[in-house]
Amino acid sequence: MAQSNIEQKIRGHLANVQTYTPVEPPELLAQKAGIPESEIIKLNGNENPYGPSPAATEAVSKVPFHIYPDPRQRKIRQALSDYTGADAESIIAGAGADELIDLLFRLFIEPGDRILDFEPTFAMYAFSARVAGGSVQLVQRDELFNIDMDALRDSVDDKTKIVFVSSPNNPTGNLINKQTVEELLDTGLVVVIDEAYYEFCNQTVANLVPNYDNLVVLRTMSKWAGLAGLRVGYGIMNPGLVNHIVDIKSPYNVNVAAEAALLASLEDAPALLDNVAKIVSERDRLQAALEEMAGITPWPSEGNFILCQLANPEEASRVYENLASRGIFVRNFGSERLQDTFRVAIGTPDQTDAFTAALGEILK
Repeated sequence: MAQSNIEQKIRGHLANVQTYTPVEPPELLAQKAGIPESEIIKLNGNENPYGPSPAATEAVSKVPFHIYPDPRQRKIRQALSDYTGADAESIIAGAGADELIDLLFRLFIEPGDRILDFEPTFAMYAFSARVAGGSVQLVQRDELFNIDMDALRDSVDDKTKIVFVSSPNNPTGNLINKQTVEELLDTGLVVVIDEAYYEFCNQTVANLVPNYDNLVVLRTMSKWAGLAGLRVGYGIMNPGLVNHIVDIKSPYNVNVAAEAALLASLEDAPALLDNVAKIVSERDRLQAALEEMAGITPWPSEGNFILCQLANPEEASRVYENLASRGIFVRNFGSERLQDTFRVAIGTPDQTDAFTAALGEILK
């Protein structure tokens, strides 16, 4: 049989692409810790510890799986319109906000184009840009992890197309203010504000969408509604831009189970937002507990997580590994700015107590 040299046929920029590092599944974490899966405390994925609405679980159980979903997402977009107050024509859903990030790159980025990304932040923006063939310019945040507008302006050139901002920023937890967003929009770049943690802070710039055709606001059902495993997110943007995304997306991108769960979750939003309030309260309790500990600095957060800074990278690695050995899993990062940190998601009160007790012992 003739050799095809298949590796030589792969697109050059994808042959050795720098990948995204995802969190590992619970069963593998349990195996590494040498304990039953039911005993691990998983605080590394910013997942909702209270899970989905029972109504969403019931709705999924009744879904006719043999029928394709509506490619134009009519029920989804209307329900999200009712929830957000944005026009249905300004909304598009995806298989997680990650798919919408990928679709925005497909729409705007050609090989050689650049995106601006504020470091440290969510690594998916840079990963998706690399897959699309674009280059990534990392603009460093200031000492408080805020946007440095002067550094941004110095970084823009005629190949720059998109700027991404996570607000609250993952993993630092801080918000971008409206004035800075408007300054970004005035550059003429496509400005994507990722509001994945909106429900935990109630701060949004979605109201600016009618005034700026270059603004995209992303949100998700993963965090506040507990639907991370079903992969459903949405974007709020200019209707013309929505139409372009509809033209290039996979026709049936949001599956019927995700659609049913989203619709049921929005109907049960008051109960889910009660869980959000519990998480916010627990975040404040954990923040206060961490501030009392010597050797660790918790950064203020508007999300469902807290970034914890240690004395040095070696200490951060030691704490991370010791927590893992006890079956408590937090998130560490490869970023140079974050080598002395880890991020901990907000869990239930019992999980908070177990985490703080273990952390206190390790720090001593």
